[in-house]
Amino acid sequence: MDTVVKPPSNRVWQGDDVTVSDVLNALADIRGKFARAEADGDEHAHPRNCVMTLIAVAASEADERLAEQTCLTISSQHPAQAIVIREEAPLRGHHLDAWITTDVKRPEMSCAVECEIITLHVRGAAADHLDALVDPLLVSGVPTYLWWMGTPPFRKNELLAALRVGDGLVVDSARFEEPHRSFVGLARLLKVAHHRLGLADLQWSRFRPWRETIAQFFGPADRRAFLTGVSEVGIDYAGEGRGNRIAAALITGWMAAALGWKLKRAAAGAGGVVVAHFENGPHSVEVDFRSVERAHLAPGELSSIRIGGASNGVTFRLSVQHDPERKPRVSVPAYRTVHPAEGEDDAAIELAERRAEWHRDVLHENLDSLHHTATGDPPGESRPQRPVVVTHDRRRRDTGRVLLTMIEMGEVEPLRHVQQLDREDEAALLLDLLATGTHDEVFNRSLAAASELMHLF
Repeated sequence: MDTVVKPPSNRVWQGDDVTVSDVLNALADIRGKFARAEADGDEHAHPRNCVMTLIAVAASEADERLAEQTCLTISSQHPAQAIVIREEAPLRGHHLDAWITTDVKRPEMSCAVECEIITLHVRGAAADHLDALVDPLLVSGVPTYLWWMGTPPFRKNELLAALRVGDGLVVDSARFEEPHRSFVGLARLLKVAHHRLGLADLQWSRFRPWRETIAQFFGPADRRAFLTGVSEVGIDYAGEGRGNRIAAALITGWMAAALGWKLKRAAAGAGGVVVAHFENGPHSVEVDFRSVERAHLAPGELSSIRIGGASNGVTFRLSVQHDPERKPRVSVPAYRTVHPAEGEDDAAIELAERRAEWHRDVLHENLDSLHHTATGDPPGESRPQRPVVVTHDRRRRDTGRVLLTMIEMGEVEPLRHVQQLDREDEAALLLDLLATGTHDEVFNRSLAAASELMHLF
């Protein structure tokens, strides 16, 4: 998805061919001026508020602008110091260009807060000298998070030195170059990184609706026995090649780590088909990965997950689909309460009909006043017929972002549930990770299990 990000306009300092000491002096001057300006008369200057330092490493101008805008968005809720490092910038010679952008927030119930974004252009790879570059700029006593927007150099020893300045590393495995090798390198950090370092993946956060939907199926007490009765899992993903199986492997690793499955073997075949066999106590579980063509999904995105098995003589099947294909349907301009559960292909239509039903109710409740406003006639005179709201007129592009869940258990009628997904916004995903902490043992176990699986195909 293309994102247009405007450069920040409130730049307060800029220096070409400077040193880190120059940047520190400029920061001290900016902070001093702000503190004096906010102090009222003889009042002492307010202490500076800062809850964290966020370091973003960007490899392109677009990523640099996105990082700056994301940091501004986060700082609107959490006072923070942000450092944006642009590596491999088109600069000649071995020098450093820097500028500082500030954003002042004035909450109603507290004093003003100044958040700073320090942008640095460095020559060459940022990991080669990241620790020496940013360590003097860090704020003591608050956590430091490193957001690597591209692919970290997992095979370089310099990366470990760079990670010593941070308490957490945030990546997006969906954007990795050489995704298979990079994903294995990310999992290797679980063993070689320092014990304080937390690992987080934005792609893991995007899986939350999938994980919650699957977990909720097994949540009721009368379904807990199904956990040991799982015998087959099918996962469809968009794109071809083993690099596009990262999402499928990660969600499989989550299930395997949570349920104690032991990986026995895996084999890859033609057409992106992979079969993995796990041991679940006395039972075996077969996991099938399948590559599918979905024009509306990015390579590597999950298309559907199917889980089946039996327990105590009752069979079950859970199916979760992302934006399922829809059959052509003739829209009838009639007042319907909700789309009947007659198939798996009209999830987005159902969301549109719910929206249309709400619009109908609003029109019916305000019919007299709306007619009077539009025509000038007194209420009740020349009243029009009941208005008609056609479903397809209320269908929007966002109705394609749905998860359709189908549940079958024994002889009971299948259950059907539709939910709309939130838009994937980097600021929201990143803020969620930082707010909950990057030390997520569930993710770590899932990452380790997924890496073990990726080694076999």
